[in-house]
Amino acid sequence: MENKELKYRDVRYCVERPVFCEQELGVSLPRSPNTIRSVVGAAKRKVRCSRSELKALLFQFIPILHWLPHYPVKEWFLGDIVSGISVGILQLPQGLAYALLAGVPPVFGLYSSFFPVFVYSFFGTSRHVSVGSFAVVSIMIGSITESLVPNDNFMLPGNETVIDTVARDKVRAELVAAITLLVGLFQLILGLVQFGFVVTYLSEPLVRGYTTAATIHVTVSQLKHILGLPLSERSQPLSLIYSLLSLFRRIHKTNIGTLVVSLIALVFLFAVKEVNQRFHSKLFMPIPIELVVLIISTAISYGVNLHGNFGVGIVGDIPTGLVAPTVPNYEFFANVAGNAFAIAVVGYAITISLAKMFAMKHGYKVDSNQELIALGLSNITGSFFHCFAVTSSMSRSLVQESTGGNTQIAGSISAVIILVSILKAGELFTCLPKAILSSIVIANLKGMYKQFMDIPLLWRTDRYDLLIWLVSFLSTICLNLDIGLAVAVVFGVFTVTFRTQLSYFFILGQVAESDIYREAEENTLAKEIPGVKIFQSSSPIYFANAELYAKSLKMKMGVNVDKLIEKKKKAIQKRRKGLQKVINLAKIILAKTQKGSGLEFLTTKDDVIGSLKTLSESIPQSSVTLRSLGLEKLDFHSLILDFSAVSFVDTVATKMLKNIFTEFREIEVEVYIANCQSSVLQQLENNNFFNENITRASIFASIHDAVSYISSGQSSESSSVSEITAI
Repeated sequence: MENKELKYRDVRYCVERPVFCEQELGVSLPRSPNTIRSVVGAAKRKVRCSRSELKALLFQFIPILHWLPHYPVKEWFLGDIVSGISVGILQLPQGLAYALLAGVPPVFGLYSSFFPVFVYSFFGTSRHVSVGSFAVVSIMIGSITESLVPNDNFMLPGNETVIDTVARDKVRAELVAAITLLVGLFQLILGLVQFGFVVTYLSEPLVRGYTTAATIHVTVSQLKHILGLPLSERSQPLSLIYSLLSLFRRIHKTNIGTLVVSLIALVFLFAVKEVNQRFHSKLFMPIPIELVVLIISTAISYGVNLHGNFGVGIVGDIPTGLVAPTVPNYEFFANVAGNAFAIAVVGYAITISLAKMFAMKHGYKVDSNQELIALGLSNITGSFFHCFAVTSSMSRSLVQESTGGNTQIAGSISAVIILVSILKAGELFTCLPKAILSSIVIANLKGMYKQFMDIPLLWRTDRYDLLIWLVSFLSTICLNLDIGLAVAVVFGVFTVTFRTQLSYFFILGQVAESDIYREAEENTLAKEIPGVKIFQSSSPIYFANAELYAKSLKMKMGVNVDKLIEKKKKAIQKRRKGLQKVINLAKIILAKTQKGSGLEFLTTKDDVIGSLKTLSESIPQSSVTLRSLGLEKLDFHSLILDFSAVSFVDTVATKMLKNIFTEFREIEVEVYIANCQSSVLQQLENNNFFNENITRASIFASIHDAVSYISSGQSSESSSVSEITAI
């Protein structure tokens, strides 16, 4: 390290050039006017395309056409087969389990694990994400089905404890298909208009706080199946609290058989998953404990007749074969549009975060807009086959990547595994206990619960991100999934505004007589330049912080600018009164001289009399200085505003900057701007910042340019003042 420091000190560079201001650098090229003609011309150029452009567009829209012809069969095919089988085995129980979260029969989870997955293989740009059912999205859909199609609407006449599940499931299936279609349409439209950046409003702390809260919602929703309690479903604000209270009131009615089945399944699931995690490098593929538990529990349930002898709830009939496509019921659209948009954004945020993580690890790129299109087409297609909305799953994606998956061929193979289950194996799981599916759901949430460890990490690193995490978590816990997400997004945007409003302000100093300038208070090498103040802000300047910028600037200068200007005005007024007395005295002298009072000798001194007559006109008001008025002169004569961190200004900020120039020139301080970006300069130009008093000559290319200009003494020409001779 010492050798490196010595090496850095031995390196020298010397640049000799003239001082540049923006007036000398020239103005930017004029931008083309935003007219109808230019818009039409741009549209024509967009529509017109050659054969090569059409081919590139086709490859961009259907990525499989680009990579499949170049697929290295020998190197990748075996890994994709193993990965696809592994993911398919994992997808089967998860699809059945997550269907319960969505409020639909388990077979719909199998449909959702087949049709959308197959479509994504053609249109997706990520090679490693596993698309399909996911707990967070499923519980978001489930909250809608529970609120719009509650169990209370399907009680059999004469028996308020028995639900007409056939009628309920039919309506819920129509509702879920409508939600899925809207989700897909939103994602497709956002992708086509290149709106992939919308996910930037969902920061990582916001998403992790939201998904952690959703995990608790998922867990609580599955407790009724774990305990075998017939609980009513809620989806309004504070529904989580109400559900827990209802659970505790009926805890004494727990079905012991269901509880025993659940506990045994949870023990095995957690134990084997821990083995998979600790010995993943030594295992050829993860032990498919979900499928093993699914098969064994179904066999035991069938052999022992858990449902008949112990009252354990089972899945029931699972129809085999593919369903005919049907058009979703558009009558639900008005009621679910807002929720569908929230699901579309959350689903996309989860997918793109996983896709970017794997892309960075394996050295390829993903197209965020194409991912939106791929998810949209997957959900649109799935909506016609009774699927619920899908996204990527962290657990399955990790399995797909760790078992050798290299492309979405692995996803297609996993879809084939699900297809076989739909066609032949579905009826085998008729006796599967629902408690097993709930146990699988809870066991797969282990990684999500680890996100609570974000709290101490964010406490040490960034308190603002911690606040976003907590607000996202608490709002989702208390206000349910849809309202909680809206509150979290609004709060996240508010924190950005708040942080730019409460920006940091510094006085910079020069480091060792170089062109490097650092904060003078924090850096011992940085020394303020005598007579020059350099002020820096850490954020853009706009209506929310313009007043704070001006206030902080005056505070950092170490002088009360407003009070000094007021003193100057009072001193000028006092001098004017004194001068008026002299003028009146002169008038009296002149009058007596004309009357022959013995002062006729004054008439021979034309210069004195002329001066007295024109005294008020010969003293320009603008030529008065602080020193001539008896006021203390400031210890600095120049102020440089460093705009290196200013990315934009608005009209309010422009007016504030004009006032700063006027006020500081009033107290004999010349103001300059340095490091002004071209976009900010254009905004100042558009806001009529420049005039005959403020020109581009006051804008310098760098701080050092401004300091060199001031030090050379050239600035004295533009700020020269002449003092009034005292009478």
